[in-house]
Amino acid sequence: GFGNFLKNAIFSKVNFKSINYLNPSCDDVTKECSRYEELLINNQIDIVCMGIGENGHIAFNDPPVANFSDKFKVKIVKLDEKCRNQQVNDGCFDNIDKVPKYAMTLTIPALFEAKKLFCMVPAQSKADAVHATLNGEIKETCPASILRLHLSAKLYLDKLSASRIM
Repeated sequence: GFGNFLKNAIFSKVNFKSINYLNPSCDDVTKECSRYEELLINNQIDIVCMGIGENGHIAFNDPPVANFSDKFKVKIVKLDEKCRNQQVNDGCFDNIDKVPKYAMTLTIPALFEAKKLFCMVPAQSKADAVHATLNGEIKETCPASILRLHLSAKLYLDKLSASRIM
């Protein structure tokens, strides 16, 4: 998944002071969400590295579960079918049956507390989501649209993902 991409492309190459991951292999996901939420309450996030999904999701805040004013910082969400299919198309899983139906995610308010947001979005399959992010209404049907309101959000596109806005 995207976490493995970040580990391989960035975190293994740059010496960060600390990197904090959610542990999807934990025995109790509710406790893991609480542990990570406590970490976020006690420490401000300096940098969030993220992407935008084909359905406009950020983290695993898919349109059906995205909440711009979520009271939680970390939660368990049901994954949208488009998001699950993207996991297969991106090569994270062999087939849809292997893609989890639920995931832990940082909520949109938790992501927004970061000092800096860096959003990398490659591929033609993301062109519609990029267009909606930059030109559509800011609403939960395209969770990434909220990025326009963060003062230090940077969006990095390739020619393919930017094809609908050029």
